[in-house]
Amino acid sequence: MSVEGQKVDVMLSMKGITKRFPGTLAVCNVDFDVRAGEVHALMGENGAGKSTLMKILAGSFNDYEGEIFIEGKPVKLHTPSAAKAAGVGMMYQELSIAYNRSVQENLFAGAIPGKGVFVDKRQLREKAIQSLARVKLDKTIDPETEMKNINQHECQLIELAKVLNSDPKILVMDEPTSALSNEEVQMLFDIINDIKKKGIAIVYISHHLQEVFQVADRITVLRDGRKIATRNCCDVTKEELVEMMVGQKVKEFYKPKVSHAGEKILEVKNLTRYGFIHDVSFELYKGEILGVVGLAGSGRTELGRCLAGADKVDYGEIILNNEKIKIGNIDKMLEKGIAYLTENRKLEGLALRLTNRQNILSTIIPRLSTAGFYFPRKGNSTIKELYEELNIYPNNPEVETSNLSGGNQQKVLLAKWLITKPKVLILDEPTRGVDVGAKKKIHETIVKLAKEGVAVLLLSSDLPELVALSDRVIVLRRGHVIGELNEELDENKLLLAANG
Repeated sequence: MSVEGQKVDVMLSMKGITKRFPGTLAVCNVDFDVRAGEVHALMGENGAGKSTLMKILAGSFNDYEGEIFIEGKPVKLHTPSAAKAAGVGMMYQELSIAYNRSVQENLFAGAIPGKGVFVDKRQLREKAIQSLARVKLDKTIDPETEMKNINQHECQLIELAKVLNSDPKILVMDEPTSALSNEEVQMLFDIINDIKKKGIAIVYISHHLQEVFQVADRITVLRDGRKIATRNCCDVTKEELVEMMVGQKVKEFYKPKVSHAGEKILEVKNLTRYGFIHDVSFELYKGEILGVVGLAGSGRTELGRCLAGADKVDYGEIILNNEKIKIGNIDKMLEKGIAYLTENRKLEGLALRLTNRQNILSTIIPRLSTAGFYFPRKGNSTIKELYEELNIYPNNPEVETSNLSGGNQQKVLLAKWLITKPKVLILDEPTRGVDVGAKKKIHETIVKLAKEGVAVLLLSSDLPELVALSDRVIVLRRGHVIGELNEELDENKLLLAANG
């Protein structure tokens, strides 16, 4: 492998890295290296040590053990500023964006050109256009546009451009495609290939196996804080990779589904929210898992939010158990038995500074109250059951939710809605950004719910997930239902249908 005709050298080398937290050995004697012009995927379940290892590289800890070399020279990365000065650029999953400021102000936050309090607006605009060109946005975005008017895909590319402004030698990308459509993922990969040609070493963290095999040159797997193996992508299969991540053979991650559909429980007629969904009609049966497929902008999420009372409906009918119901707010719809798991657990789904217990019980406070007094202990037995069913770790409801891994936060979010005993459960991207083990547990729970008679509406951009779990799939395009698939589902059929 070569970079613009030059010999490739090791850009980053981490040797014998160890990090301890009270009562936990988070990273144990890990060796990890990345070559110039290489995409090196760092894989593992939530809690495997990936984030800790990268936080060490980013200078977040000053008490790690081991050695770090950049371009063959030893470095001490005990502060974020030291890491940045050494050439480390971090693109986190949670974007660091000020949405009430302009694109150009975000791109050069802390380094806006000018003298004193006076901004050189002309220079700022010119530099912003150059920065946007690196991520192919210079022709489509005005640098003076406020970030609140920029879509999620463009926000992620702007975040990438901001990191590239510091001319990093090493770029860490943490779940960069978690909120992107298939087309947007391909655009990002084109940009990554351009970055590779400049000799930048890229650490790519993702739970999407298919993407990793498409974009990465090598893969390193961590499990329980230890390095399991490093392999060339061409020398390992998806099954072998999953086995290394979970520590056991996974013969069938997606088991053959058995439909448990019974009598009709929900009928939706001509549901419309102007500009988002139009005349959407379908039926849902007890014990059925009904998938909804559609590209970005198809109205998938908007459909779920309207059904759950989170967004205003302009007209249409919802008939639950043969009774027409008035579409109200989330609380009113929850009283009727319709629960909605949002796609954005951190902004809309969970109060991260509360404990797991507080988050889970938040949906049933009236049930645990008597004469105006709230008795949370009434929910202890149910919480214990949910912890066991979902295998939430650590097994302590008093832990602050922000301290959990992404996969375990998602399980807490699912528990929050399962405790309401819903008749209809709307799941919007239920496994986005979680590891393979958490994904498997969530899938098993969905199947179990259907077997118990809960009707599930599965809104997902994960085509293998839709194929594996759905009894039927309705196809949304630009806010309209354009078809339904119910026999011999496969990814190609769903992708073709979603594209019209």
